[in-house]
Amino acid sequence: MLPEKLRSIFRRETESASSGASRPAGGGFPHRRPPKKEVTVTRQSRGLEQFFFNVRDIVGLSILDLAGASQENINFLTNLGHKVYSQDIIRSLDEAFGPDPAEQTNVGRIDYFLRTNFDYPPGTFDGALLWDSLQFMGPALLNATVDRLYELMNPKSYLLAFFSSSDRAAEAPSHIFRIVDNKTMLITERDIRPTGQVFNNRNLEKVFAKFESVKFFLTRESLREVIVRR
Repeated sequence: MLPEKLRSIFRRETESASSGASRPAGGGFPHRRPPKKEVTVTRQSRGLEQFFFNVRDIVGLSILDLAGASQENINFLTNLGHKVYSQDIIRSLDEAFGPDPAEQTNVGRIDYFLRTNFDYPPGTFDGALLWDSLQFMGPALLNATVDRLYELMNPKSYLLAFFSSSDRAAEAPSHIFRIVDNKTMLITERDIRPTGQVFNNRNLEKVFAKFESVKFFLTRESLREVIVRR
C-alpha cells in the first residue's frame, strides 16, 4: 500500500487533470504541445503485418493494447477470436507523474504506475500492441515497464512498438492508433511531448535484452517499427 501522503498527491494530480485547472488553453499538460491541426492519416505498417502474421491461424489469444479503449481495435481483435485488454498508457503517464518527466524516477510513483496498468498474473498475454508509448518513458520507468511486460508475456509471444526514427529527437508526437486491417492503421497525432531518452537500434536491443529477439523495420515516415519476441 502507498503511504497516505503519496496517495493524496496522486488524488490531487488526478483531480487537477480531470478539471483541467493545471492545463493551458490548448489542452494537455504545460510541457505538452497540441498539434497545429488534428489530421488522421492512413498508413501501411510492416510491423503490424508481421505481428498478425506471427499469430495467424490462432484464436483465443489474450492481446494487450496500450492505445486505450479503441472500438476499432477491439472489433478487429475480437473478430479474429482474441480477447482484448486495453490501457491508455499516455494518459496514465500524465496522471501518475504529472507534468515533470523528472518525476519518472520516483520509485513510489513507478510502482503506482505499474500496479495501475499492469496488475495481471505472470503469463497473461500472448501479444502486446505497445504502439509509441515506450518512447515517452525515462530509463528508470522504461526498464521497470519492460521488466513487467517480460513477466506478463507468454514465451514465444510478440510485442509491437514504435519509436521516433530520429536518434536524437528531444521531443516527438504521440499518436492515437486504430487498426483498419492486418497491415493498415489510422494514425491521429495526439500532442507533442518530450521523449524519455535517446532511442536507437543498439539502445533498444539493450532495453529488450531479456527477450529472445528484436527486429527492426525501416519506414519512410518518422516512426521506427520494432517487433520483439518473448
